[in-house]
Amino acid sequence: MSIVKIVFSLVCHFMRRSLVAGNWKMNGSRKSALELATALGDVIFEKTDVVIAPPTPHLDAVRSALTSADVLLAGQDVSEHEKGAYTGETSVSMLREIGCSHVIVGHSERRQFFGETDQRVALKVVRAVAGGLIPIICIGETLLERRDSMTDKVIERQLAGALSQISDKARLSMIVAYEPVWAIGTGESASPEQAQKVHLLIREFLSTYDRRLSEATRILYGGSVKPDNAVSLFAMPDIDGGLIGGASLDAKSFINICRSTP
Repeated sequence: MSIVKIVFSLVCHFMRRSLVAGNWKMNGSRKSALELATALGDVIFEKTDVVIAPPTPHLDAVRSALTSADVLLAGQDVSEHEKGAYTGETSVSMLREIGCSHVIVGHSERRQFFGETDQRVALKVVRAVAGGLIPIICIGETLLERRDSMTDKVIERQLAGALSQISDKARLSMIVAYEPVWAIGTGESASPEQAQKVHLLIREFLSTYDRRLSEATRILYGGSVKPDNAVSLFAMPDIDGGLIGGASLDAKSFINICRSTP
């Protein structure tokens, strides 16, 4: 990469406000959720946007416990349907009514354990955007795909699918999260250089749609981010924050990660 491109990349990096999202997954009781929300609500985050995604049954309680406007709420998933006989599903309007501004879409665990396809992810993105939620679109390769040198193809296929049914304007509101499946919950993490390589790939792929989209989109890294590796990861020019799993369940760790952004 030329010096000019490196400088331009760094300038764009600092123009994009960092974002750290905590995905609590299916963890915690109402009591522990309230304790964690209360701890986060007491903190002022000046350098970064902070989003948390508690389990759906705890969203309302967490919203009530958050005293700080600096912490936003997200759903962990959303239905592609507006309403109807879809037992167990949660609609966009339900998430909006309870106070969510964001929603995670296409998480690797949804793809792996619940058979979500690129097509279904695309429908969920459409529904989220239409309903006024900001989608955090998750993409990432498995260990086997990485070993077979399929990372680029997998990333581009998943991202193209997610963007396939929304307008250019709607794309500008989205957030992308790169989560190498082999690094989620394993204790393994991509090195900053490995993560940066894929984030650059994502940004270059977005530029095939629109240069403005490429420059403006916040791309998060998710995969065993901890306080001791967050600073080096977030220093990379195309990493704009993180999608945090296990470490987001500990207030001190999560706050330290949030404060690790440039």
